[in-house]
Amino acid sequence: MTERIRVRRVAAQDAAACVDGLADVLIDCVAGGASVSFMWPLARDKAVAFWKMVAHGVERGERALLVAEDADGRIVGTVQLVLAQSDNQPHRADLAKMLVHRGARRRGVAQQLMAAADDAARDEGKTVLVLDTVTGGDAERLYEREGWQRVGDVPKYALMPDGSLCGTTFYYKQL
Repeated sequence: MTERIRVRRVAAQDAAACVDGLADVLIDCVAGGASVSFMWPLARDKAVAFWKMVAHGVERGERALLVAEDADGRIVGTVQLVLAQSDNQPHRADLAKMLVHRGARRRGVAQQLMAAADDAARDEGKTVLVLDTVTGGDAERLYEREGWQRVGDVPKYALMPDGSLCGTTFYYKQL
């Protein structure tokens, strides 16, 4: 039997209450080798500070935060849309920090988060989405299945959590 997962967009007034659960997911993903802007070991206070910054962005309307929760209400995944863009790009948003806890993977959580992100982007009047991901990583298959178009790769763009260099692949999606 598949565990029920609920995906929801976090309301501005509720964003701060999600910080601890989001920090748990981020720490787990970085521990598992995800290149998502943080190095391992990732101190909890650093993860919490990041999510507090995101919560403030949600409160200001600069970001849309989506979470996937299990039947007990525990956050098991998340994705964001960075809505605040330059004046000449009001139609665009960046998809960021697509994270699924290792214990919740292979259950369709990522697909549910991606569909919810598309819906949130449409609700915000966004018609072009962009993202970047580790070249050759598992996420590439997900994004391509979800209709994202590969733009290209930049070698040695970032570091993996262990300090090794990795390439980054850029994608876009027209809604």
